Amino acid sequence: MPREQVLRDIKEAEKEAEEIVSNAEAEREERLEAARERAEQIREDAKQEAEEMADERLDEAREEIEAERDQIIEEGEKESERLEERAEQRLDETVERVVSLFEEEVHAQA
Repeated sequence: MPREQVLRDIKEAEKEAEEIVSNAEAEREERLEAARERAEQIREDAKQEAEEMADERLDEAREEIEAERDQIIEEGEKESERLEERAEQRLDETVERVVSLFEEEVHAQA
């Protein structure tokens, strides 16, 4: 094979090698960019899921607090009614006692 042909073959092989390397680098960059985009999407999805979970937990906590508040109010109303009934009973007893003492005092003076 003539020397010129060998040189041309070498240059052609080098050119093909450079194209292969160039194509490989371009493909590597494309894959890296795709991986970065996928990672960003995963981060965004995770962030959104975390926010949704936080909102759900907050809603659940609000519901629990409201239920507890309603229960406390109901218990307070029952206690208030019980105290009112007791106060009315004591009022009746006190009135009877005052009337009785008044009658005793009236009879004692007579």
